[in-house]
Amino acid sequence: MTAGARPPRTRRLAVALALCACAAPAAAQDGAAAAEYRDRIIAPQALAPLPPDPEDALDDSGLPRSLRLSLDYARNERGGEAYDERGLSLGGYWETADWGAFSLDAAALRSDRDGGRDWGGAATLWQRGVYLEGGWRGDNGLGVIATPALELQRNQYRFFLPTVAMAGASSQWTRADDGRSVYAAFGRAGVFAGTRTVGFELADGDVAALGAQWRPAPGWTASAALLGSDGRIAPDARGDAAYLAGATRAGHWAARWSSGADSVQFNLLNSHGRDGNASGGWIDASARRGRFRHDAGVFSLDPGLAWGALPINQDVRGGYYRLGYQYGRWLWNASLDEIRSIRGGGFDGRYATAFARYQASTRLGYGASASLRQAERGGDAYSLQAFADWRSDWGQTRLQLDRADAGDGERSWQASLDQALPLPEGQHLSLSLAYAELGQRARQATRSASLSLYGGLRLGQRWNLDGNARWTDGDGPSALRGGDVNLSLTGQLARGWSLSAALFQSRGSQRSPFLLDPLALDSPFQRLPRERSALLTLRYDWQAGRPLPVLGAAPDAASGDIAGVVYLDDNGDGVRAASERPAANVTVLLDGRWAARTDSSGAFAFARVSVGEHRIQVLADNLPLPWTLDEAPTAVRVSVRDAARVDIGATRPR
Repeated sequence: MTAGARPPRTRRLAVALALCACAAPAAAQDGAAAAEYRDRIIAPQALAPLPPDPEDALDDSGLPRSLRLSLDYARNERGGEAYDERGLSLGGYWETADWGAFSLDAAALRSDRDGGRDWGGAATLWQRGVYLEGGWRGDNGLGVIATPALELQRNQYRFFLPTVAMAGASSQWTRADDGRSVYAAFGRAGVFAGTRTVGFELADGDVAALGAQWRPAPGWTASAALLGSDGRIAPDARGDAAYLAGATRAGHWAARWSSGADSVQFNLLNSHGRDGNASGGWIDASARRGRFRHDAGVFSLDPGLAWGALPINQDVRGGYYRLGYQYGRWLWNASLDEIRSIRGGGFDGRYATAFARYQASTRLGYGASASLRQAERGGDAYSLQAFADWRSDWGQTRLQLDRADAGDGERSWQASLDQALPLPEGQHLSLSLAYAELGQRARQATRSASLSLYGGLRLGQRWNLDGNARWTDGDGPSALRGGDVNLSLTGQLARGWSLSAALFQSRGSQRSPFLLDPLALDSPFQRLPRERSALLTLRYDWQAGRPLPVLGAAPDAASGDIAGVVYLDDNGDGVRAASERPAANVTVLLDGRWAARTDSSGAFAFARVSVGEHRIQVLADNLPLPWTLDEAPTAVRVSVRDAARVDIGATRPR
């Protein structure tokens, strides 16, 4: 081969390599095209049948209506006596197009306590959200109800005016445009009775209430209310609520001025009862200046002052000042009260508090509080508290240390640990560990250790277990030993049918020595009779109808559930701790129309709630003083076939 023949061979080799390079992508594309994914069509006959949907059988004709029927049985042991209770409960709801929404809650109760076999019970019929010409909205009640209350009666910063339970009728009308509100109520006095089925025992006396609220001038709101009750509620020899003789006639007048961040409310109260005539007045002022909030007031309440059947503050005169600060990571407040007894036999002295909290990070926050009570006739005391809250993969944790000293050997301290665990949906669990040494005057100190659990567990698709338990072991004259249990097992037997069983046991309660009441020097230990109950309920629920569509919105076809607990938030952190007590027999309103009452565990539930935003509001009709609830409704979002959970805590002045 000559040198001149080599270049053509080289060119032919280069051309061959180029052709191969061009052919390789084409071959790869052909292979990819051959393996391209294509949808596969599944024959309908090859699909497994869907499970039956219980909502398919729902009658959606007409407006919403419901029926609830339950049979209750309870076996109770209280103190040294044992008795049975049998009850029948009936409830219903019916929404109309022009006359608002009607709701019925009735119960019949038979108890063999004290050898009796008589039937008792309670019934309540409400008409809510009925409108008249001129923008008036009315709520009318018939049966076992509480006396209505105006906004200025409920909006109290330092003192509280309780409502009165009665069997009668009430009507309240409100016009939002000009702030007018009027109400009237009349009925027979009484007290609630029963364990599982709540009844009402009538007393020998009447209750009458009348009130009105209006806006006399821009920025001003005024109200006037009259309340008459024949009797008062006090504990009997067994510790139960009883209606005792003693008529009371009282009148309350209030005026409030507000402008932006400032407000002043004037209150006058006059009563005539078994202790004679008494008058009282108090002024509460509030002002916001930047990051600071100032609250101040003066008060004078004569001895024997009364409002309704429950006791209120009386025989006191003085003033108070509160200063609060909140900005960024800091939250602190301080207060000073000057209190004098008008008659001379009550508390004379001063009460000061301070609280501070610092949020160090998104996970860690810590703080401390102090209370000091100085009494001129003995009874000086102080209380200190330090705490730390932090969030981790184990949930929310709170470590708290308390120390109190009331003199004469009454020195107490307590260390506690609260843990709320993060669990999957449908489950929740909180634990509390505590060790305390509680001192008593002229007696040996009491040492106690306790473990508390609060939680819920979904057992399969139909059953739920909820409740709380507390085990205590102690050594000393006031030691409580044993367990307190409040468990509830609820399950669906069939469509509309459910069964629930509950076990309740309490060995009594103690008043905490770390809470210093400036208006009373009672013993910090208050023992209650031991109580044990076994409860069984068979319930049937029926629902039908669909809400009327609203222009611009789709009909509420999809639904979910709302469930929650009302409790006494003792440490004020907004999280239910296992050691915090439930608030039983309290009314809960959904969107201001549907009502439910909390059970012995403080639990409430609303079934088949339309998807979207809703408002939950709790009425403090049976809430023990001085616990209060936020007037603003709690917003809850409901998702399709989901159970939204909301825990609402009542707070007390700190």
